[in-house]
Amino acid sequence: MKFRKLGKNGPKVSALGLGCMGISENYGPTDEKTGIEVIQKANEMGITFFDTADMYGRGANETLLGRAVKGFRENIVIATKCGIERIGEEMRFNNSPEYIKKACDASLKRLGIDQIDLYYLHRYNPEVPIETSMQAMLDLVQAGKILYVGLSEVDGEIVERAHRVLGDKLVALQSEYSIMNRIAGDVALPVCRKLGVGFVPFSPIGRGLLTGKIKDPKMFTQSSAFDFRSIHPQFQKDTYRNNLKLVDALHAIAEKKKCTTAQLSLAWLLAQGDDMVPIPGTKRLDYLKENIGSLDVILSKEDLAAIDTVIKQHPVAGARYPEAILKIAYLKF
Repeated sequence: MKFRKLGKNGPKVSALGLGCMGISENYGPTDEKTGIEVIQKANEMGITFFDTADMYGRGANETLLGRAVKGFRENIVIATKCGIERIGEEMRFNNSPEYIKKACDASLKRLGIDQIDLYYLHRYNPEVPIETSMQAMLDLVQAGKILYVGLSEVDGEIVERAHRVLGDKLVALQSEYSIMNRIAGDVALPVCRKLGVGFVPFSPIGRGLLTGKIKDPKMFTQSSAFDFRSIHPQFQKDTYRNNLKLVDALHAIAEKKKCTTAQLSLAWLLAQGDDMVPIPGTKRLDYLKENIGSLDVILSKEDLAAIDTVIKQHPVAGARYPEAILKIAYLKF
């Protein structure tokens, strides 16, 4: 396993982490037993960075992760998040200090641990100044309940304002970032690099689209278990047909590199800089092994130029989120 460091003085983690959300919800049928096996196998294969959130499965994902890592907790970095409340079928973004501290205690209990290694503000709500929320995080650091702080899906201005409160305790920004969705690299990455804040791309394989294995988006509506891609703009009939052109072009490059399209996509991210720590999610052992194999894919300048060319030739169709989510999520990009 290869390792990277989050932030100037943050934790050393495996160069690939494991996003755990899909083990509990949002990507079709789930199975706790297999999910635990995937988490434990990931650690056996060298992964030391595990990502969850209090809203995933309404807390169930934290509970499952806590159970799965009990035997090797001291050797890993656990990241979880707060800031999104689920009330019935509705979501509300709560950045108040009172909520942050209450949510931290609840996450510690579900995870079965004494200290959270990396605690993210899951979404920023401008109704509460970021400085106020970050002071609450600093209070949690000083209380010994968390070690480091992260942000999710914010732009460079918010990162800078948060850094003024936290300094080097702010070690990571987690945002969607992949060959398909690269805007976070424009709006936040330069500031992160100026301040020495690590970058944690989620959905690094385009929610599975960049695997090249999804041939018909109808599959996302065939199960009674909800799959977020059934309502995702980039997976609708017309946009998906367009987006497959990019996938096919990437597949041609991957074949020359003797790797899969998913591995090429992860290798591209890893090649963007040593501050990148992608967290592909999976609930399948074969996909886990495939993802880890991306660490052996070395891209030359010519390879990266070829990928940049196909990105320009085949622009992605469809927004990153459905309009209904964009309206409530305060996302600037």
